[in-house]
Amino acid sequence: FSKFGCGNYNTLTDGGDPELKGEEESSLEFGGGSSPREALVQFWTDKYHAGNIRLCVVGRASLDELQKTVEQAFGDVRPPPEGFVANGLVDQFKAGVLKLPEDGESHQRDENGDFVFQTEHLTYAPNVAFGPNELGLIREVIPLVESRSLKILSAVPPSDDPVLAESKPFRVLSHLVGHESPGSLHHLLMEEGWVSSLSSGTGVAASDLSLTSLGMSLTPKGMRERDQVLAKTWQWLALIKDAVLNDPHGVIEQYHNEMKVLADTSFKFRENGDPTNFCSSAAERLFDYEPSKLLLGSAEAGDYDVEVARAFLKRMTPENSLIIITGPELGEKELEEAVASAGEEAWQTEDRYGGKYRQVRISEDLAKGWNQPAEIDPRLRLPGLNEFIPEDLSLRCDDEESKAAFDPEIDYREQHPDLIVDTPKLRMWHKMDRTFRVPKSSIRLQLTSPNIYRTPRTITLNRIFQKVLQDDLNSYVYDASVAGCNYRVSVAPSYYALSVSGYSEKLPHLLDVVTSRIASLIEEMKEGEEAHPALEKLFSKSKDDLLRQTKNYVYDSPYETATYNFRMLCETPVWHVKDYIGEMEGPEAEAEPLSMKECAEAAEECLFGRTKAVSLCIGNIDEKGSKEVADLISNNFLKKRPLSDDETPRFRSLRMPNKAEAMHIFGESVGSREVPIVYEDLAHSEDEENNAVDLMMQTASSFELGFEGLALQELIASMAYNSAFNQLRTKEQLGYIVAAVVKKSTGGGNGLHVIVQSSSTLPPELEERCLRWVEQFRKELEEMPDSRFAMEAAAVKANLLEKDIKLAEEISSVWGEILSTVPHSEHFKNPDFDRIEKFADVLTLDDKQGNGSESSIKTAAQLKEKVLEFYDKYFSPDSPDRRVVSSRVYNRKAKAVYEENIGTPGFISSYDDSRKLKQMLTAFPTAPYW
Repeated sequence: FSKFGCGNYNTLTDGGDPELKGEEESSLEFGGGSSPREALVQFWTDKYHAGNIRLCVVGRASLDELQKTVEQAFGDVRPPPEGFVANGLVDQFKAGVLKLPEDGESHQRDENGDFVFQTEHLTYAPNVAFGPNELGLIREVIPLVESRSLKILSAVPPSDDPVLAESKPFRVLSHLVGHESPGSLHHLLMEEGWVSSLSSGTGVAASDLSLTSLGMSLTPKGMRERDQVLAKTWQWLALIKDAVLNDPHGVIEQYHNEMKVLADTSFKFRENGDPTNFCSSAAERLFDYEPSKLLLGSAEAGDYDVEVARAFLKRMTPENSLIIITGPELGEKELEEAVASAGEEAWQTEDRYGGKYRQVRISEDLAKGWNQPAEIDPRLRLPGLNEFIPEDLSLRCDDEESKAAFDPEIDYREQHPDLIVDTPKLRMWHKMDRTFRVPKSSIRLQLTSPNIYRTPRTITLNRIFQKVLQDDLNSYVYDASVAGCNYRVSVAPSYYALSVSGYSEKLPHLLDVVTSRIASLIEEMKEGEEAHPALEKLFSKSKDDLLRQTKNYVYDSPYETATYNFRMLCETPVWHVKDYIGEMEGPEAEAEPLSMKECAEAAEECLFGRTKAVSLCIGNIDEKGSKEVADLISNNFLKKRPLSDDETPRFRSLRMPNKAEAMHIFGESVGSREVPIVYEDLAHSEDEENNAVDLMMQTASSFELGFEGLALQELIASMAYNSAFNQLRTKEQLGYIVAAVVKKSTGGGNGLHVIVQSSSTLPPELEERCLRWVEQFRKELEEMPDSRFAMEAAAVKANLLEKDIKLAEEISSVWGEILSTVPHSEHFKNPDFDRIEKFADVLTLDDKQGNGSESSIKTAAQLKEKVLEFYDKYFSPDSPDRRVVSSRVYNRKAKAVYEENIGTPGFISSYDDSRKLKQMLTAFPTAPYW
């Protein structure tokens, strides 16, 4: 079971020691291990033959043509060994390895009357991955980052075992264990402030075993009181078991029928997906499903079988489970006094990754107390039935009035949304779907406010409110998410975003519930801790959760840190992550702590104060229904006068200095360096082995580049990615993470970034290699034939013009165009829904007639010329317009190298240095390019 996607010399040679290999007489072949090549050839011999292949082909050609292609490509694949049976249900049933009950018979049982799960431990018999020695344990792990979690993994049969495949008891179990409504385990643990999240499902799925997973993120309080957390968890499981054992045709069967209806509805209205993903998954499913069942797959469920459900739940015991507790404070003596602790055992170090852990067997008394709890907390109760399951699945485009307006000559996929509400407070667009024909809709709302990002404190308070709201709302509308209706409320520096989507019938009700609860929650939080102690616990938990997430920023990968530092340098206004941490912990936070009342008031000002709103109603909703949504939005949010254009928050992107400007700022000495300005940082973790460089060559603002410049930039980036990857990773072997991509900063800035992360090479050398690749790539472009440029332009254009294949994709693209107008003045308030087409027109070539667009590029030769001009202006070392800045991150072993550069002109070694430089820079224009 120990299979990993990476390895080292020891694992690849099955025990070889790299210190023992070499040229000397005393050296051992493969360091005393085995030949990885021989193992690879043997693996290929055993696995790569026709009996072990399942093939799916999706294409626009005829079936005869596809068959011919398949025969040509795979006709020479060798046949399987005699008697070979593939590790899949289809072949195993045909070979008689597995047996289905005959008509009228029941599934096999053993001498004790228990079901025989035929696939369990079949593939690797007699080996058992999780047997008695690996289960019935409490394992404690100390993590590298600050995270706390508790996970219960229980060994169960594979989910596709013939006994389980029809009634699928694991679906109902996972549904109930992870339920979030009032009365659920999730609700109780959240109310106590013990967890920040809880999830349930399949933790491990293999051919001969499965592990169910009940996982939760613990708060510091939850870690201290984990005995209570585990006690409530096993009480919840006991409550579910009791319903299954003592109510054979009661509420559990009703839950099962609900899940069956939802699965049937989801399958009936499943939209198209990516054909590559479908093809891949279909080939894999052919091992376990006959072709006639391929599309339906696991979506099909039979009737509820109480005997099967009981057999499955019988496995959910402490003795058959592995409990993993992760937390940085587990070595503290106070925590070792917990009943659920491995404190009596010594710490061990895991062989491969050096993880620190210890484990202990669950005692008989503890297991008995969990299996048969003396009492069940009265706050725990099974949920009611789901009121959000849709019943009306009719389509508005099939209404008589809509049918009468239908024009078969129109491609409604190309039709843009209509602006149906246009007031100083709210602009709403609407489009009724006639293309995808699913009974689903989406309602999007963005409320722009200048008060969210006013100070580090205001953005922190609003982020805490978002977390409180999310946890609180889950108990109100969890059933909606189960029934295919989803909501999301998020906060960003300049706005709150609210969306509801899913089956149309229930969306207005869901939107009303969400918006009403936002208002009532704010009022309850303003009333304070004494009036609402449970809310105060939720507020404290949310604050602790945000603090933990924010502090974990320092454990980001070095290349992510390098990118973050660029954002701090290139954008304004910005608050540094340390500003947020300072609002939640430290001397100033203790002197002026964040309160629940203050949090509510900050959210109220940003949600119900002076705002500007844009909205979109799209899908299975008509104009009348959309205007009713507009009324609901206006009545719930837009009660004060709107923002003026001058009050709308706008973020700017700063223009980095060219070499002459850098010399003016830092002095003549920086002129001798190819990269005059370097931002350097040191990795936080002592265990971080990687270094990173992000080399940015800034171009110009989107407004200055225009359609043609942006198209050229996109084309260069498309070609640059493969070139950089091939040179810096494949040939020079600098590291696993190599990329050359265009990045757009908030406020309209653009730049080509060359990113490398390496454990073997220091940042100065990485930077030098990147610079040499920049020169090499220029030569590659010059040597490319015109036909290659035409081919690359066609590929980028095809990607841009790819049609939306499902409603969600259309919603995303349309909403993105609407949002792009929000920061701009009245002159630019109308979205350009044809922007992508205009963008693609620049790359449309016709050597005979030209492309018919306003672009000066008509032929492949002209395109090549323009690309080289663009490259020479912004990226070539000799260009006076080149604005190149490097962001370096060193691992701790290279601390001395990092410290040598502190104070050197042109080197930025802290955020204070960055702030100083930003005062000398100008901003790009923010006007849109369309």
